[in-house]
Amino acid sequence: MKTSVYFVSLIFLTILTHGEDSAPFFNGKDLTGWTVRSGTANYEVIDGVIVGTTVPMSPNTFLCTDREYADFELTLEVKCDPGLNSGIQIRSQVAEEGTEVLNTKNPDNPKVIKLPTDHVYGNQIENAMAESRRSGGLYDEARRFIFLDDLSERPEAQKAFRDEEWNHFRIRCEGNRIQTWVNGIPCTDVKDEMDAKGIIGLQVHGNISVTGRVSKKEYKEHQVRFRNLEIKELEYW
Repeated sequence: MKTSVYFVSLIFLTILTHGEDSAPFFNGKDLTGWTVRSGTANYEVIDGVIVGTTVPMSPNTFLCTDREYADFELTLEVKCDPGLNSGIQIRSQVAEEGTEVLNTKNPDNPKVIKLPTDHVYGNQIENAMAESRRSGGLYDEARRFIFLDDLSERPEAQKAFRDEEWNHFRIRCEGNRIQTWVNGIPCTDVKDEMDAKGIIGLQVHGNISVTGRVSKKEYKEHQVRFRNLEIKELEYW
């Protein structure tokens, strides 16, 4: 009887602790295991840092994991040039030929739109200049085109992101709950049923300034940097 209790306890402990160790899913040397999608921005690894650089007239570009993740806790540091919009895709999808989504930005007039093949869409954790006051918020990129949590009622969260500094992001997806912290400050905490799993992606936004999209003549190069990427999967089995 004691032996049975011991083995049941051991199995139970194994189930509880599976996936509790953080691990780097970026090797720090090159982009093995990642694929650039949607646009033509440049990504490279410099001294262990993923550097994304804008290029003239490119649409939004994403450096995406080649595998999908379901329940996880992701931590990383981000440094974004002022004037550039960026983001971290979570549980996102890649459009196949003929993929259609429902744009609900105008709830009174939702529209079905067809996405280009290889286009990345889905939930994104906003990472932008401090002026936006939305870093850490949850946005549905290229699909619903809405903020699921825009931080409008949390002034501490609106001020969490710091321009021209490394900012620590913690992102937790567990079941239908999505939570974020920026520099230790709680930001998003919402429940969303849209995606149970998907890829993780690092965004370089298309040509954009603080005031909006710019022309090729007005273009100025911007960069966003990502380092110390670690993920802890929370799948218990």
